[in-house]
Amino acid sequence: MKKEFWLERWERAEIGFHQNDINPYLQQFWPTLKSAQGGEVFVPLCGKSLDMVWLREQGQSVLGVELSGIAVRDFFTEQGKSPTHTHTDKFECCEADGVRILCGDFFDLRKEDMANVNAVYDRASLVALPTDMRERYAHHLAEILPSGTQVLLVTFDYPQEEMPGPPFAVSVEEVRALYDQYAEIDLLKQVDILDREPRFKARGVTRMQENIFLLTLK
Repeated sequence: MKKEFWLERWERAEIGFHQNDINPYLQQFWPTLKSAQGGEVFVPLCGKSLDMVWLREQGQSVLGVELSGIAVRDFFTEQGKSPTHTHTDKFECCEADGVRILCGDFFDLRKEDMANVNAVYDRASLVALPTDMRERYAHHLAEILPSGTQVLLVTFDYPQEEMPGPPFAVSVEEVRALYDQYAEIDLLKQVDILDREPRFKARGVTRMQENIFLLTLK
């Protein structure tokens, strides 16, 4: 999947993936992360997620990365913030009130960018990527994050042949295959969500689960 796909989605305001409420699994499980308190939380492919606002309200500083400048602009505008702007060779950095978003490509991130991160929240990143990119994503994430970082990961699982992604189906077995060499993996919860997702049901999906994981990097 090329960068242009996501840039065009934001340009056309086709952002059905954006949630207008705080994710309930974030609220339920975030307090259980041992490493989260007082550190910097990384939110990959963050869009304009309100979950970043909730994390900031818990006293966390937040670091996001987002390809679309429209998403970054809209986040700060909708929060009534005027961010500062700085530039590196790969990113435009926009920052206000403890939230810092790097506008650019996730795969350009380096260890130095993640130096203060000790927790990650991934609700919309792994599931946004097709099969051939997910292995690269998991490897890069593990490579740039400090040892001991904890990741709260939310995935969808459904018969992929019934609906083209995104969001893509990522099974429990695939999460274990992607991350087993990099992290301790705990499956926290599985929830059948098809009845509350009529848009997917209307597209012919016959089964859909959300799986919530806690990963602790080795």
